[in-house]
Amino acid sequence: MPTVTIHGENAVEVDAGKKLVLAIEDAGVDILHRCGGNARCTTCRVEILDGTVPPMGEAEKERLAREGDLAPNIRLSCQIHVEADVEVRVINRSQQAGIPPGPRPAD
Repeated sequence: MPTVTIHGENAVEVDAGKKLVLAIEDAGVDILHRCGGNARCTTCRVEILDGTVPPMGEAEKERLAREGDLAPNIRLSCQIHVEADVEVRVINRSQQAGIPPGPRPAD
């Protein structure tokens, strides 16, 4: 089972193939995901600090390209299926933004 380490929070073991956004949310972190996991809003952005994640798909590439100068280690957690150990920093939290996280993304 891969381990997802959430910087400043905790580490959790997850089933291989689980969406990163769900692993983070299930670990008790209030990550935003306003579009429900459809690569439309970028609120579920994370910074990949360490570990391995699959390459970006076309939807993620296209959406992040519209954001301008993002570091190459910024990814959409709703588009990543965890296959190996990874450490991430959550960028947008619902409590800080003062809004609900959004609809839970599908598995």
